Amino acid sequence: MTYPDNIEHKIDFPVIRERLTGLCTSSLGREWVSKMHFMTDADAIRYLLSETEQMKSVLRDASLEFPRGEIHDICEAIKRIQIDGLFLDENELHLLRQSLSYAGALEHFFLHLDEERFPALVKLPHHNPEAALSVTYRPLSDIVAAIERILDPFGRLRDNASPELARIRGDLSRAQGSVSRAIHSILRQAQAEGILDKDVAPTLREGRLVLPIPPAVRRKFNGIVHDESATGKTLFIEPAAVVEANNHIRALEAEEHRERVRILMEVTAALRPSIPDILSVESFLGYVDFVRAKALLAITLNALAPEIHNAPILDWRTVRHAVLLLRFIQENRQVVPMSLSLNRAEHTSRILVISGPNAGGKSVCLKTVALTQYMLQCGLLVPMDESSRAGVFEHLMIDIGDEQSIADDLSTYSSHLRNMKFFLRYADPRTLFLIDEFGSGTEPLIGGAIAEAILSTLNDRQAIGLVTTHYANLKHLAEQTQGMMNGAMLYDRGALRPLFELSVGQAGSSFAIEIARQIGLPEQIIADARQLVGSDHIDYDRQLQDIARDRRYWEHKRQNIRLREKHLEERIAHYEKEIAGLKAKRKEIIADAENQAAELLRQSNATIERTIREIKEAKADKEKTKRAREKVENLKQKVSTKTLPAPIQKEAGEVSGVKKPRLLRDFRDLKAVTQSLPSTQPNIANTIRKAKLSFNRELDLRGMRADEALEQLIAYMDNAIMVAAGTVTILHGTGTGALKQLTRDYLAPLKRRNRIIDFHDGDPDRGGAGLTIVEI
Repeated sequence: MTYPDNIEHKIDFPVIRERLTGLCTSSLGREWVSKMHFMTDADAIRYLLSETEQMKSVLRDASLEFPRGEIHDICEAIKRIQIDGLFLDENELHLLRQSLSYAGALEHFFLHLDEERFPALVKLPHHNPEAALSVTYRPLSDIVAAIERILDPFGRLRDNASPELARIRGDLSRAQGSVSRAIHSILRQAQAEGILDKDVAPTLREGRLVLPIPPAVRRKFNGIVHDESATGKTLFIEPAAVVEANNHIRALEAEEHRERVRILMEVTAALRPSIPDILSVESFLGYVDFVRAKALLAITLNALAPEIHNAPILDWRTVRHAVLLLRFIQENRQVVPMSLSLNRAEHTSRILVISGPNAGGKSVCLKTVALTQYMLQCGLLVPMDESSRAGVFEHLMIDIGDEQSIADDLSTYSSHLRNMKFFLRYADPRTLFLIDEFGSGTEPLIGGAIAEAILSTLNDRQAIGLVTTHYANLKHLAEQTQGMMNGAMLYDRGALRPLFELSVGQAGSSFAIEIARQIGLPEQIIADARQLVGSDHIDYDRQLQDIARDRRYWEHKRQNIRLREKHLEERIAHYEKEIAGLKAKRKEIIADAENQAAELLRQSNATIERTIREIKEAKADKEKTKRAREKVENLKQKVSTKTLPAPIQKEAGEVSGVKKPRLLRDFRDLKAVTQSLPSTQPNIANTIRKAKLSFNRELDLRGMRADEALEQLIAYMDNAIMVAAGTVTILHGTGTGALKQLTRDYLAPLKRRNRIIDFHDGDPDRGGAGLTIVEI
């Protein structure tokens, strides 16, 4: 249960919904955003957080190539055809095909992920644990195939969708050609006779081919006038010679329409039994879009999933207000983080009483807690440290802001008391409550006493909560009561400015005297106020300031020590890594030297054997052969002992060097060898140079058929890769999206094989989705 009804507006959650809505690419995804709500099932929350966390990892891993595609909301059209006799038109079938094809690509992608790394996403096509978000999915490739048989890639009915349609369209094409030839013949004759101007061309009126003529020459044309221009200076006449042929065309068009409707009704009837499955696919697509949007938001916020416990605890590290973070990212500013621990263990406090100066961040602190907990229990990742632990609450109640109502005759204080009445009725150990400016709005003594009684009761109920106050009696209560503790928003008394940091353990000063002096109130007024309050209160407030100052000083010292320890650990790790690298390098050098020595020895052996063979073939006497063998053995001993430097033979830690065997006497030998080979490189270089000079960095596919466009694209990309073109642009337009899909389908394998670096839409102000930029 959440309270009040407008809790989302009070904690700025609509900003989060709006951002998620903008990150969705479809109305189906945006519908899931609207369904998002506060949940109390810890298992469901864990699953949704892990699902989003894994999607975040997928989107960050460029090697995984998350599928791109179009999601269309055709639920209303699908529900409409549940009535027999109604059918989907070509455009609706085309959108259905695109959606089902994309769903199939997503299913294939998820099911082939590493199950150990992405367990939630692997189950995504067929499973979601929360009933309110339940998704079932069955691939419908048979429906896609049925649509493919009758529609071309652009969503137009194929000529061969049926034999009858092929016959009708053939007859229609011939008839239209005949009419076109006849009317052009009449036009050329009229132009030759000077009756009509040379720039006159046939046009269509009411589906019939007609000639635009001036009224003055009307009598020279035998035919039917179908229309006239708005100025009356042009008549649109159908020559009598083509009237009958045009009538025949209209009859054929009517036949074509009847056959078209018959085909569409037939396909619609075939898919009608699968309507529940189609609707579940639509739901699946919308849900994937929703999860992707949540992951993109998490990437922006650097948000993550803390450890979730099915218990009412807050154990957060460096949590940030998500809405402030979104705003500050744009302004290049930093959000001050806060850490908080309530009800972490049996003897820790459940209620934190926060005090401190006005405009010091107390209310923001409360809203940070409320928004973060609400986001978590809606299944959203939150901006906090990964070491954090979070609990699940049954009730979230807040009293933040002014709820006075003239219509209900409620003052600000009355509205606060009404809220407290609700808190006292329903608060229990699984309740998180947040109260801002507790006790304010009425006479301080009575208001403080009522606030103290309410806070004591909430503590007795073991509810978990945060309250902000300026009242000293509430600070004393938190100091003296088990289950409660004080906290303070820090203030720099020297610079007279708030630090927006929460410090837990001591109450904070309101710094009223200092702020009054900074604003410029007369010193006499300030002195009179100090006297009226009394020295005890002033001394207490000063002690609070001194405690805050000392805590800040020692916290600063502790941070410095931590930083130095971290730096020392980093240096130790760095040196250990370097030592390990040196040891590995030593082993590598020794192994390389041994390999080179072995190779030199092998070559020497070959040389020795060759020398002996040559001596034998020369029929030298045995004495000479013996001397040659002795000389060769001396060579082998010399090579064996001198190949490796002494430090390596002794396996010492220092490697003085390794001499590589010379294979060629000098560079002239290498040059002589290479010059003897056939030289083709200059011809290749000239070919590439010429191709580079004539290469166009733009390819325009607009208006082409799919097969023609693919042929052009293949040839163009081969040339672009050959000349290392850098960045090229492929213009395909938006239209039905078929040419864009064809282009992306061809480029994707090239990227996987590292033949191109990447491809993406153009800049919004320079063509956007109507073109694809390819980086070679």
